[in-house]
Amino acid sequence: MCSTGFARSLGFALVPLATCCIVANVLLFFPDGQLNYVQEQHVTQYVWFFMGIGGGGLAMLIPACVFLGMGKCVYSCGTESCAMCGSVIAALIGLAGSGYCFLISGLALLRGPFCFTRLGWLYPFEQDEGRYLFARERWSECIQPNHIVEWNVTLLSILLGLSTLEFLICFLQFISGLVNAVCRPCCYKQEYSLNA
Repeated sequence: MCSTGFARSLGFALVPLATCCIVANVLLFFPDGQLNYVQEQHVTQYVWFFMGIGGGGLAMLIPACVFLGMGKCVYSCGTESCAMCGSVIAALIGLAGSGYCFLISGLALLRGPFCFTRLGWLYPFEQDEGRYLFARERWSECIQPNHIVEWNVTLLSILLGLSTLEFLICFLQFISGLVNAVCRPCCYKQEYSLNA
C-alpha cells in the first residue's frame, strides 16, 4: 500500500502543474494582455501547437487521475500489481505529454517571438539560435506588442520548468510502478513457496 500512497501524492502534485501549463499557454495567445494580436494572427506560430494546453495540461490530467485513483483501483482489482500496471501506462502518457510540451516550448524559445519591427511582422531572432536571450539590448527590435520578448521568454521558460517537473514525476511513477508490478508477484511467489 505504500506505493499507492506514493502514486497518489504524485497525482496531487501533477494537478497544479497541469493547471499552470494551461494558463501559461493561454497567456501566450494574448501578448501585452491584448486580444487583437491573436485575432490578427500576430502571435508566434508555436502557440497553435497547444504545448501547454494539450501536452503539459490535458494529457497530464490522465496520469494525475490514474495516480489519484490508485487506492480504489487496488480495492476493485484485488492486487496492487494490477493497479501498478495501469499506472505505468498512465505514466507513459504523462512522459509523452510533458516531453511534447518541453520540446515545443524549447523550439519556440529558440525561434523567438513574432513581432512588429521596422521591417514589418517577422521573427527577428529566428536565425539567432537563441543568442538573443543573452542580448537584452536587441529586444528593442520588437516594437509591438509591448514587452513581447519578456512575455514570451517568461511564459516559455515557465512551460519548460513545469514540463520538466511533470516529466520527473511521471518518470518516478513509471519506475515505481514497473518495479512494483514486476517484483511484487515474484516476491509473493517466493514467500508462498517458502511457507508451503
